[in-house]
Amino acid sequence: VELNVDEMAVCTSVEERQPVGADTAFAKTVGQLYCFTKVSGGSDTTAISHIWYYNGKEMAKVGLSIKGKTWRTWSSKRIVEDWVGKWKVEVVSESGTVLKSQEFEVK
Repeated sequence: VELNVDEMAVCTSVEERQPVGADTAFAKTVGQLYCFTKVSGGSDTTAISHIWYYNGKEMAKVGLSIKGKTWRTWSSKRIVEDWVGKWKVEVVSESGTVLKSQEFEVK
């Protein structure tokens, strides 16, 4: 199965299965961020992970199920005000391949 990440965004919320407030820099008072991904090429047994990194350190790994050929899914991460700096979210396949990544900054 050839999984493809058609769309990826780090955003402040997800409304009606669409990313809202997508950006590459966020205020440290944001409270919570979401990583939205639209994936194609999956089947109802496919899974991906969102791995959140802060300054190169893994902070969270969220497993997400893909339940169709085209599927939108997202994870969220609470952001503490002390966590200013470089962040990255990787979308990783079950086999461990990084399908796409998005860097952002909290300042």
